[in-house]
Amino acid sequence: MNKNLLLSNNWSKVVFVFWFAISTFSLTSTLLIWGGNKYLVIAQEVNTEKPSVNNSENTKNADLDYIQKVVEAKLMTNFPDGNFYPERLISRAELATILVRAFYLDQRQATNQKTSITVSDVPRSHWAYQDIQTVLKTDIMRGYRGNMFFPNQRVTRAEGIAIFAQAYGVFQFSNSTVNEILAAYPDQNSIPTWARRAIATVITEGFINTDNNGNLNPLTPMTRGDIAYLLSQYLQRQKKQPEMPVVPTNLQF
Repeated sequence: MNKNLLLSNNWSKVVFVFWFAISTFSLTSTLLIWGGNKYLVIAQEVNTEKPSVNNSENTKNADLDYIQKVVEAKLMTNFPDGNFYPERLISRAELATILVRAFYLDQRQATNQKTSITVSDVPRSHWAYQDIQTVLKTDIMRGYRGNMFFPNQRVTRAEGIAIFAQAYGVFQFSNSTVNEILAAYPDQNSIPTWARRAIATVITEGFINTDNNGNLNPLTPMTRGDIAYLLSQYLQRQKKQPEMPVVPTNLQF
């Protein structure tokens, strides 16, 4: 579709534009508003619900130990064909559901409030409605202006890690401590200010994964493999530690 041609037709003040990107199997919707002499993009959502069929993504969960652990814990699932597709991108709705399961967010006191939080793009019929309500009520995730949640919007690694840390509990490090923790990573300057303390928390807890060069890649989209790695490390931390042996106090040396 020729977007420039569409924008030149001044037929409405506000329009939605949809186009299909074959290379990524994604459906993109963009909200435009007329600014007097041109349309301005004010929101964009990418539906990545259909997994890629690229052979490089066709990875069996058994091939990656950390994925196997997360699947066995029922925090994430394989697709009907038995593949996990670790390179598939995570949406906000998917992340909400995963975090509710991992951190038992539906058992937190904030979810007892009977009044629902209205988000116009997540009707009651949406598959993740209840989980999205849970993350909103617990303030683990927030909506956008205009009561929008954008459930199909892709999440960056900075966003995903920060939201994960919010559910886990962000450490209140000082700015100097945060900078010291992040200094070891070559691309630490690309971490958004609002995510630095959260990412420092995840690093301190040993949950983080990096690329082969030690980069955090905070601005790249988060994948299923990324969140699976975080969850696997979190699960490892939750394992019961062996009890300390009882040492008799009346021993003589």
